[in-house]
Parts: sequence; C-alpha cells; structure tokens
Amino acid sequence: MIERIWFSNTGLYILLLPLSFLYGLISFIRRIIYKIIPSNQWKAPIPVIVIGNLTIGGNGKTPLVIWLTKALIKEGYQVGVVSRGYRGKSKKYPLILNKNTTTTTAGDEAVLIFKRTNVPVAIAPKRSKAIQALLNKYNLDIIITDDGLQHYSLHRDYEIIVIDGKRRFGNGWWIPAGPMRERVHRLTSANTLILNGGRPQGKEILMSLEGDIAVNLYSGKTCNVINLKSVVAMAGIGYPNRFFVSLENKGLFLIKTYAFSDHKPYKVQQLISLTKKNEILLMTEKDAIKCYEFAQSNWWYLPVNVKLNKQKSKFIINEIKKVIVNNKKIIL
Repeated sequence: MIERIWFSNTGLYILLLPLSFLYGLISFIRRIIYKIIPSNQWKAPIPVIVIGNLTIGGNGKTPLVIWLTKALIKEGYQVGVVSRGYRGKSKKYPLILNKNTTTTTAGDEAVLIFKRTNVPVAIAPKRSKAIQALLNKYNLDIIITDDGLQHYSLHRDYEIIVIDGKRRFGNGWWIPAGPMRERVHRLTSANTLILNGGRPQGKEILMSLEGDIAVNLYSGKTCNVINLKSVVAMAGIGYPNRFFVSLENKGLFLIKTYAFSDHKPYKVQQLISLTKKNEILLMTEKDAIKCYEFAQSNWWYLPVNVKLNKQKSKFIINEIKKVIVNNKKIIL
C-alpha cells in the first residue's frame, strides 16, 4: 500500500503530509546544526567516502560499495568499510567482522561486503566508533561507509548518491508521505551521482548490475543462469521487481515470484515451502548470505557486479585518489 502511495499518482499521500513536514523540519534542523557548527562532526584522520541515497529502499548502494572497494584495492590502497549493521543484533558495538560473523549479528549487507571484498569491515550505530575500531587495528588509507548520507555527525570527504533509475524519487515527498529522506535539492551538494538503470539526467553516471553465473548454495557449483531454464524466484531487497525483471530479460521462465521485505530473516521451512519437487529456487546474493546454514540442493543465487563506463569509472577513481593525496598533504 505504502509503495503505491509513493510511486503512483494516487493522492493519498496528502493525508500524511503533516507528518512529512515534521520529518523534513527535523532533518533540516539537524543538517543546519552540523553545517553551522562543524566542530560537532567527528573527522577521521583518513578520508571517508559516503555512499548513500535520498530514498527509502535499495538503490544499489551495497554493490557499489563492493565495486569501489575492489577498484581502490587495485590502485594499491588499504580500504576499510563501515556500516550501521542494519537489523544486526550484536551484543556489543563497535563490532569488527570475521569469517564467523553471522547476518543475525551484523546484518546481511555488512556480511555480504566482508565476504565479497575480504577487507576490514566494522559496524556500529555510531559510525565514528566503527571507524575508530578499524583504525586501532589496521593501517588504512581510506574508509567507505555503506549508507550514512544522513549521518551528519560524521564528517565526509566525498559523497556518492545512488539513484534508482526506474522509480527515481516517487512523489518527491519526505517520509511517510513519500520515499524521501531528504528532498531532491540535496543532490546538488554531492560529489558524484550514480544512476542504477534508466536514463541519466544532468551529471548522473549510469550504472548497471550485471551477472550471468548462478551459484548453488548447497554445493557451490556454478553454471550460466540461463541453463536453469525455469525457476521460482524470490527476493528480499528494496525493489524485488528489479530482480524478477532482470531474470526474465535473461530468458528465464519464472514459475512464481515471491517478494519479501528488505533485510527479512528467513527460516528453512519457510523457503522449502516455496517450491515443489524438482523446482529450482533462485534468489539474490543478499538473500543467500542469510541461508547458507540451512541451504538445500535446489537453491541457487545470482551474484551481480556493478558495471560502469570505463571513462566514468576512471573519473570517479581519480577524484577519490585526489582526496586521498590531499589528505596526506594536510597531515604532512
């Protein structure tokens, strides 16, 4: 229901406008306070790159964090990643992830980033604490934060905003009348705008999420996803339909689709019940990261990777390299 209010022409959002104005006022005041009194912000001794969005829901931030982390590693930099650890229930914070850290403890996105990049990852509701924990243990050149655009108590040296190219900003209103954490004018203060699908506008850089090799959760076996032919598809991400459409575009027949809430925890019987005998259950990697402990032989997932124009990709990396170099000059 709320999705229909946000992303269709229904006028029901008007009923929620009083709450939206209150949300917007609080958001505006918080940002102004940190701009007027920058000493309230904690500044890390190394550059901090924030990758976030203006809207509720998944826009492709985590895959971009993974891409940028790997790209900077190729340039010879030591990279650390911090996250809030959304939906994680750690008994203590900050928490530095290791190979035994579960999604129940740290959240699905943090664990996924850790497994895909093999870099130090820490979580904490207050991201400055997560950064300090990493710096106490590792010699790093740069920190990337997964989300945190509105976490203004943390100074950032470079901002990347990811935009959903299909739904963009919906009706443009603040939560709860619309999907916006901040209004569209906030785009003008970011360093780089990344568009996940769709047609770029202005200075937006187009990004796509691509992947053709499916992985079996139980055995680790891989195959071209088209060889799976017909599947039951499930997704517990911010915009499940994007995953389903991408599978159909690859030529797969979707027997049935199941859309779950973002970050949803799963139980084995719940997922077993989604398929009949011999049917394949295909999910996103973000879903799979929560299902390894009880994986079944007919469960597969499809990893995706960010693809950017080479020239635009080089531009982003060079801009961030300048930030790193300038920070070192200031320290010296």
